[in-house]
Amino acid sequence: MSALIARRRAALLLAVLPAAPLAAEPAANVTIDNFTFTPALLTVPRGTRVIWTNRDDMPHTVVSDATPPAFRSHGIDTDETFDVMFDQPGRWGYFCAMHAHMQGAIIVQ
Repeated sequence: MSALIARRRAALLLAVLPAAPLAAEPAANVTIDNFTFTPALLTVPRGTRVIWTNRDDMPHTVVSDATPPAFRSHGIDTDETFDVMFDQPGRWGYFCAMHAHMQGAIIVQ
């Protein structure tokens, strides 16, 4: 086979092969259940998306304790989720606005 035909076949293969998938962003999960955030304290690297999932039978919120709040969810119903991308290092405390005793924190390194 000539070198020209070999190059054309290689180019054709590259054109039809799917591109390598992009690396997925890191994610971490917090479960809301029995009026508790679990884990209540979560440490993640910068660039992590934290996903809260409500497993309780009633709605909850996730509200930053910063002034003004850095993030604030709507009422999250059973099996619904809320997520935040954490790009800045630090401690990010949060609570449920409907049940103020529910508190948690994300530590971003």
